[in-house]
Amino acid sequence: MEKKNWHETHKETMSFGDRIADSVANGMGSWSFIIWQSIIVVLWMILNVIGFIRHWDEYPFILLNLIFSTQAAYAAPIIMMSQNRQNERDRIQAANDYKTNLEAKKEIEELQLQLSKLELEKLDRILALLEAQNKAI
Repeated sequence: MEKKNWHETHKETMSFGDRIADSVANGMGSWSFIIWQSIIVVLWMILNVIGFIRHWDEYPFILLNLIFSTQAAYAAPIIMMSQNRQNERDRIQAANDYKTNLEAKKEIEELQLQLSKLELEKLDRILALLEAQNKAI
């Protein structure tokens, strides 16, 4: 069985609300949202300023302000939910990275001990050869 990484594990634990919050935060944090919203606002204002038949939201555009207030009232908490969950995901990733670093440190220390042992064995053999050579002389 293949071990899942932190990102896959995190995605599996996301609830329906979490996925919606991420989608809303991603959508509202995009240039396409800003551009489309700007186009709609400009059209709204133009149609209400030069409207030939009827102005449904005359200057100072109180209905438009109400729509923006409602949008902000819902968007802010949804974006904060997404950010909180992303912070939690980052904490989990940092903890996993720390655990991986500790394991790597242990492996490196074991390798250093093995290398030191090999070095000592080589030095002992060299000394034994030198002693044998000195006795032969």
